Amino acid sequence: MDLVNPGFGLVFWTTITFVLLLVLLRKFAWKPILSALKEREESIEGALKAADKAREELTELKSDNDKVLAEARQERDNLLKEAREMQDMIISEAKKKAEDEAAKLVQAARDAIENERNAAIESIRKEIITLSVDVAEKVLKKELSTELKQSELVNELVKDIKLN
Repeated sequence: MDLVNPGFGLVFWTTITFVLLLVLLRKFAWKPILSALKEREESIEGALKAADKAREELTELKSDNDKVLAEARQERDNLLKEAREMQDMIISEAKKKAEDEAAKLVQAARDAIENERNAAIESIRKEIITLSVDVAEKVLKKELSTELKQSELVNELVKDIKLN
């Protein structure tokens, strides 16, 4: 039953020991514990601020990255547009050049055909003249084979000269 009803001495010495322990703990343990807690609280607060700052920087970087990507896409689209325009221009120039060359070739062919045609016509004329002269020569030889026919022709030519 002593434990249930403690004596005055036990309560006194327990209280003194407790107060002494409390003073010692306050002097040697509470200050370091409180300062460690305060440092930890400050470091946690600093880490939270750094995390918020990092989050803000990340948001800024992401928005900057989005801007850069948008600019890159725009520049790519512009380059593709310019390339398509240049391609169309080159194709149209090539078509025009090909059409001009084709027109020149067609005109040269027409000129060559016309020259060949004229040469053929001239050759045919020369041949016809030669044949005509040959035929006329043969006819004249046959017609003027006698002296009587020759003098009739001369008389007729003389009459024609006087008439003119």
